[in-house]
Amino acid sequence: MGMLEGKVAFITGGASGIGAGTARRFAQEGARVVLADVQSEEGERVRNEITGQGGQALYVHCDVSDPESVRQAIAAAVQAFGGLDIVFANAGINGVWAPIDELQPDEWDRTLGINLKGTYLTVHFAVPHLKRRGGGSIIITSSVNGTRTFSTPGATAYSTSKAGQVALMKMVALELGRHGIRCNAVCPGAIETNIEERTEERDTEEIGIEVELPEGNPALHGGQGQPVDVADTCLFLASDLGRHVSGVEIYVDGGASLLR
Repeated sequence: MGMLEGKVAFITGGASGIGAGTARRFAQEGARVVLADVQSEEGERVRNEITGQGGQALYVHCDVSDPESVRQAIAAAVQAFGGLDIVFANAGINGVWAPIDELQPDEWDRTLGINLKGTYLTVHFAVPHLKRRGGGSIIITSSVNGTRTFSTPGATAYSTSKAGQVALMKMVALELGRHGIRCNAVCPGAIETNIEERTEERDTEEIGIEVELPEGNPALHGGQGQPVDVADTCLFLASDLGRHVSGVEIYVDGGASLLR
């Protein structure tokens, strides 16, 4: 019997990277997973992969910055699988990295809208369903940026959104404890995903922040991780193994951020 047998997990950003890796891991442990994303082709591909291996999965189109889109996606998940036990608010973007006087208001708004507002909306619409179940686990993907390191040139909007996610997590953890709902955050470092390919950097070399790590990085695996490393951490937080863990951020970076 799997560690998540009988559980229903709603995963934003589930079509690729950490979200897809966690969906696969949860499904291996018996969870029925809902992949919420704007990448329909990729989402269906992951769904087919999971179902092809005997798991249960559903893809739903979801723009986490749009309240009605999130509400409908969660409603579809509950309708399909009868309830909700695990919420992984993982969707996010790097956005634009640029000097603060060049970073435009609409660029700031887009990054905060997806990363921070999107996390709020996911939690907001999911909590009533978790309460009906008598408890559950909320996991938020934050980052080492904005929580432990502040040396990524131009990543002001991104780092602010990630710091805000941790504050939201701590508030929610205390608020929902009496309902048996736990809330925690994972803070990945360098994880091999395609998010970097969608990052726009402008004039970051002008900021003048340059951190040189020691030759022969002493962190685990040189500080380089895979989506499964985050997925296994999420599995701990989602399962009964993490039954008394709430309100904490867990750094998944091999210790690399301790160098900065």
